[in-house]
Amino acid sequence: MEKSKPVVVGIGELLWDVFPEVKKAGGAPINFVYHATQLGAEGYAISAVGNDVFGTEIIQELDKNGIDSNYISTVEYPTGSVMVELKNGIPSYTIIEGVAWDHIPLTQASIDLMKRADAVCFGTLAQRAAESRETLRTLLSYMPSHALRFFDINIRQHFYSKELIESLLELANVFKINDEELITVSRIFGYPGIDLENKCWLLLGKYNLKMLILTC
Repeated sequence: MEKSKPVVVGIGELLWDVFPEVKKAGGAPINFVYHATQLGAEGYAISAVGNDVFGTEIIQELDKNGIDSNYISTVEYPTGSVMVELKNGIPSYTIIEGVAWDHIPLTQASIDLMKRADAVCFGTLAQRAAESRETLRTLLSYMPSHALRFFDINIRQHFYSKELIESLLELANVFKINDEELITVSRIFGYPGIDLENKCWLLLGKYNLKMLILTC
Protein backbone atom coordinates (compact mmCIF):
# COMPACT_ATOMS: atom_id res chain seq x y z
CA MET A 1 0.00 0.00 0.00
CA GLU A 2 1.30 3.43 -0.93
CA LYS A 3 2.17 5.56 2.09
CA SER A 4 -0.11 8.55 2.51
CA LYS A 5 1.35 12.04 2.44
CA PRO A 6 2.22 13.65 5.78
CA VAL A 7 -0.32 16.22 6.96
CA VAL A 8 1.35 19.55 7.75
CA VAL A 9 -0.58 22.46 9.28
CA GLY A 10 0.33 26.11 9.80
CA ILE A 11 -1.60 28.03 12.46
CA GLY A 12 -1.32 31.78 12.71
CA GLU A 13 -0.73 34.91 10.73
CA LEU A 14 -1.86 35.07 7.12
CA LEU A 15 -1.12 38.46 5.61
CA TRP A 16 0.00 40.61 2.74
CA ASP A 17 3.42 42.25 2.79
CA VAL A 18 2.56 45.55 1.13
CA PHE A 19 5.49 47.23 -0.63
CA PRO A 20 5.25 50.64 -2.33
CA GLU A 21 4.58 49.06 -5.73
CA VAL A 22 3.57 45.43 -5.07
CA LYS A 23 2.16 43.13 -2.39
CA LYS A 24 3.22 39.56 -1.58
CA ALA A 25 1.41 36.89 0.44
CA GLY A 26 3.17 35.96 3.67
CA GLY A 27 3.00 34.75 7.24
CA ALA A 28 5.66 32.46 8.70
CA PRO A 29 3.47 29.43 9.57
CA ILE A 30 1.89 29.47 6.12
CA ASN A 31 5.29 29.85 4.44
CA PHE A 32 6.35 26.72 6.36
CA VAL A 33 3.35 24.86 4.95
CA TYR A 34 4.11 26.09 1.43
CA HIS A 35 7.60 24.59 1.51
CA ALA A 36 6.32 21.34 3.04
CA THR A 37 3.75 21.15 0.24
CA GLN A 38 6.46 21.62 -2.38
CA LEU A 39 8.23 18.61 -0.82
CA GLY A 40 5.14 16.43 -1.17
CA ALA A 41 3.14 16.98 2.02
CA GLU A 42 -0.55 17.78 2.33
CA GLY A 43 -0.52 21.42 3.40
CA TYR A 44 -3.25 23.16 5.39
CA ALA A 45 -3.59 26.69 6.76
CA ILE A 46 -5.60 27.54 9.88
CA SER A 47 -6.07 31.30 10.04
CA ALA A 48 -8.61 34.04 9.37
CA VAL A 49 -9.17 36.68 6.71
CA GLY A 50 -11.55 39.58 6.38
CA ASN A 51 -14.56 39.87 4.12
CA ASP A 52 -12.61 42.09 1.75
CA VAL A 53 -10.65 42.07 -1.49
CA PHE A 54 -7.36 41.30 0.29
CA GLY A 55 -9.00 38.25 1.84
CA THR A 56 -10.35 36.96 -1.45
CA GLU A 57 -7.00 37.47 -3.16
CA ILE A 58 -4.94 35.71 -0.48
CA ILE A 59 -7.26 32.67 -0.54
CA GLN A 60 -6.75 32.52 -4.30
CA GLU A 61 -2.99 32.69 -3.74
CA LEU A 62 -3.10 29.74 -1.33
CA ASP A 63 -5.23 27.66 -3.70
CA LYS A 64 -2.84 28.43 -6.56
CA ASN A 65 0.08 27.15 -4.49
CA GLY A 66 -1.57 23.91 -3.38
CA ILE A 67 -2.36 24.89 0.22
CA ASP A 68 -5.80 23.84 1.44
CA SER A 69 -7.69 26.98 2.47
CA ASN A 70 -10.87 25.30 3.75
CA TYR A 71 -9.82 25.88 7.38
CA ILE A 72 -9.47 29.64 7.00
CA SER A 73 -12.35 31.54 8.59
CA THR A 74 -13.84 34.81 7.40
CA VAL A 75 -14.26 37.24 10.31
CA GLU A 76 -15.39 40.82 10.82
CA TYR A 77 -11.88 42.28 10.83
CA PRO A 78 -9.69 43.38 7.91
CA THR A 79 -7.32 40.90 6.30
CA GLY A 80 -3.84 41.15 7.81
CA SER A 81 -1.18 43.33 6.24
CA VAL A 82 2.33 44.53 6.88
CA MET A 83 3.36 47.88 5.47
CA VAL A 84 6.91 47.72 4.14
CA GLU A 85 8.90 50.91 3.58
CA LEU A 86 12.24 50.99 1.82
CA LYS A 87 14.78 53.65 2.74
CA ASN A 88 18.06 53.41 0.83
CA GLY A 89 17.17 49.81 0.07
CA ILE A 90 16.70 48.89 3.76
CA PRO A 91 13.17 47.71 4.66
CA SER A 92 11.22 48.72 7.76
CA TYR A 93 7.96 47.03 8.76
CA THR A 94 4.71 48.11 10.38
CA ILE A 95 2.57 45.11 11.34
CA ILE A 96 -1.05 46.25 11.46
CA GLU A 97 -2.91 45.28 14.64
CA GLY A 98 -6.57 44.34 15.14
CA VAL A 99 -6.72 42.28 11.97
CA ALA A 100 -8.38 38.98 11.02
CA TRP A 101 -5.59 36.63 12.14
CA ASP A 102 -5.77 38.16 15.63
CA HIS A 103 -9.23 36.56 15.80
CA ILE A 104 -8.81 32.97 14.57
CA PRO A 105 -11.92 31.12 15.82
CA LEU A 106 -11.94 27.56 17.10
CA THR A 107 -13.96 25.34 14.75
CA GLN A 108 -14.86 21.67 14.79
CA ALA A 109 -13.34 21.30 11.34
CA SER A 110 -9.96 22.57 12.52
CA ILE A 111 -10.12 20.29 15.59
CA ASP A 112 -10.76 17.30 13.31
CA LEU A 113 -7.82 18.32 11.10
CA MET A 114 -5.47 18.50 14.08
CA LYS A 115 -6.39 14.97 15.13
CA ARG A 116 -4.69 13.67 11.98
CA ALA A 117 -1.81 16.16 11.72
CA ASP A 118 1.76 14.88 11.50
CA ALA A 119 3.31 18.33 12.01
CA VAL A 120 2.20 21.83 12.89
CA CYS A 121 4.01 25.17 12.80
CA PHE A 122 3.25 28.19 14.98
CA GLY A 123 5.07 31.29 16.23
CA THR A 124 4.89 34.21 18.62
CA LEU A 125 3.27 36.78 16.35
CA ALA A 126 -0.23 35.27 16.17
CA GLN A 127 -0.24 34.94 19.97
CA ARG A 128 -0.45 38.71 20.49
CA ALA A 129 -4.28 38.57 20.76
CA ALA A 130 -6.25 36.46 23.25
CA GLU A 131 -8.62 34.77 20.79
CA SER A 132 -5.95 33.38 18.47
CA ARG A 133 -3.77 32.47 21.46
CA GLU A 134 -6.54 30.39 23.02
CA THR A 135 -7.40 28.77 19.68
CA LEU A 136 -3.80 27.64 19.18
CA ARG A 137 -3.53 26.09 22.63
CA THR A 138 -6.80 24.22 22.23
CA LEU A 139 -5.91 22.92 18.77
CA LEU A 140 -2.50 21.66 19.91
CA SER A 141 -4.19 19.61 22.62
CA TYR A 142 -5.89 17.51 19.92
CA MET A 143 -2.69 16.54 18.08
CA PRO A 144 -1.49 12.91 18.04
CA SER A 145 1.37 12.18 20.43
CA HIS A 146 3.77 11.38 17.57
CA ALA A 147 3.23 14.72 15.81
CA LEU A 148 5.94 17.35 15.47
CA ARG A 149 5.08 20.73 16.98
CA PHE A 150 7.37 23.32 15.37
CA PHE A 151 7.75 26.57 17.28
CA ASP A 152 9.19 29.03 14.75
CA ILE A 153 9.79 31.93 17.12
CA ASN A 154 9.79 34.65 14.42
CA ILE A 155 10.35 37.63 16.75
CA ARG A 156 8.76 40.80 15.42
CA GLN A 157 8.57 44.34 16.85
CA HIS A 158 7.27 44.24 20.44
CA PHE A 159 4.98 41.24 19.98
CA TYR A 160 6.79 38.86 22.34
CA SER A 161 7.75 38.41 25.98
CA LYS A 162 9.71 35.99 28.12
CA GLU A 163 6.47 34.51 29.46
CA LEU A 164 5.04 33.98 25.96
CA ILE A 165 8.22 32.38 24.64
CA GLU A 166 8.44 30.04 27.63
CA SER A 167 4.80 28.99 27.31
CA LEU A 168 5.23 28.18 23.62
CA LEU A 169 8.45 26.26 24.24
CA GLU A 170 6.50 24.10 26.67
CA LEU A 171 3.97 23.33 23.94
CA ALA A 172 6.61 22.55 21.29
CA ASN A 173 8.92 19.62 20.63
CA VAL A 174 10.89 21.33 17.83
CA PHE A 175 12.28 24.87 18.17
CA LYS A 176 13.37 26.87 15.12
CA ILE A 177 15.32 30.06 15.75
CA ASN A 178 17.90 32.15 13.90
CA ASP A 179 21.19 33.37 15.31
CA GLU A 180 19.99 36.93 15.94
CA GLU A 181 16.83 35.69 17.66
CA LEU A 182 18.92 33.31 19.80
CA ILE A 183 20.94 36.25 21.10
CA THR A 184 17.71 38.10 21.98
CA VAL A 185 16.21 35.06 23.72
CA SER A 186 19.43 34.41 25.63
CA ARG A 187 19.43 37.99 26.90
CA ILE A 188 15.78 37.68 27.99
CA PHE A 189 16.43 34.35 29.73
CA GLY A 190 19.51 35.67 31.52
CA TYR A 191 22.47 33.87 29.94
CA PRO A 192 23.92 36.21 27.30
CA GLY A 193 27.62 35.57 27.88
CA ILE A 194 28.07 32.14 26.25
CA ASP A 195 28.55 31.00 22.67
CA LEU A 196 25.66 30.06 20.35
CA GLU A 197 26.17 26.31 20.66
CA ASN A 198 25.95 26.36 24.44
CA LYS A 199 22.90 28.61 24.29
CA CYS A 200 21.26 25.91 22.15
CA TRP A 201 22.20 23.13 24.57
CA LEU A 202 20.79 25.11 27.48
CA LEU A 203 17.43 25.45 25.71
CA LEU A 204 17.41 21.79 24.69
CA GLY A 205 18.12 20.73 28.24
CA LYS A 206 15.50 22.93 29.85
CA TYR A 207 12.55 22.09 27.62
CA ASN A 208 11.16 18.80 26.29
CA LEU A 209 12.49 19.34 22.76
CA LYS A 210 13.27 16.64 20.22
CA MET A 211 15.43 19.08 18.30
CA LEU A 212 16.51 22.70 17.97
CA ILE A 213 17.04 24.14 14.50
CA LEU A 214 19.42 27.11 14.36
CA THR A 215 19.45 29.10 11.12
CA CYS A 216 21.47 32.08 9.92
